[in-house]
Amino acid sequence: MSSDESTAGGPDLGERPAASGERADLLEALAKQRHFLRFPARDLTDEQARLRTTAGELCLGGLIKHVTEVERGWGDFILHGPSVMPDFTAMTEADWARRQDGFRLLPGETLAGVLADYAEVARRTDELVATLPDLDASWPLPKSPWNEPGTRWSARRVLLHIVAETAQHAGHADIIRESLDGAKSMG
Repeated sequence: MSSDESTAGGPDLGERPAASGERADLLEALAKQRHFLRFPARDLTDEQARLRTTAGELCLGGLIKHVTEVERGWGDFILHGPSVMPDFTAMTEADWARRQDGFRLLPGETLAGVLADYAEVARRTDELVATLPDLDASWPLPKSPWNEPGTRWSARRVLLHIVAETAQHAGHADIIRESLDGAKSMG
């Protein structure tokens, strides 16, 4: 990892596409929350990124992997609708167990690899923000116990959800890192 990468918590996510107004605001919010998610991973080994440091199941590598999968899935939803997402009401115990692997840095996976995958997904989402013809275009949400049947989300609402999901997990990442070795993101 280069010194720039270790300081920032992974590879640079690159330049954001040119945008103005609401789209520029969305890109800025995404960039800020992504930084706060990645920063706690700075200077960690793969072994440290796998460690659970709290009573919960989360580790830093798995958390970044999860946010990457979520952002990728919602980007696919923006483009193709609910058919690209699982029917959560029909998932088996085995499906749920496989889904839990998305919260873990598994053997053979590396923190650098997870961060690179996150950077790729972030670039794709940023391009969507900048180029989507209509942020009001909407799809019905996929079937799940937490979605009310018939609810539709616009591309805008999905992007706001990605910002919120990233921010929530950035807070988790900060707690996990502080529990690991006392390092803080702020303060």
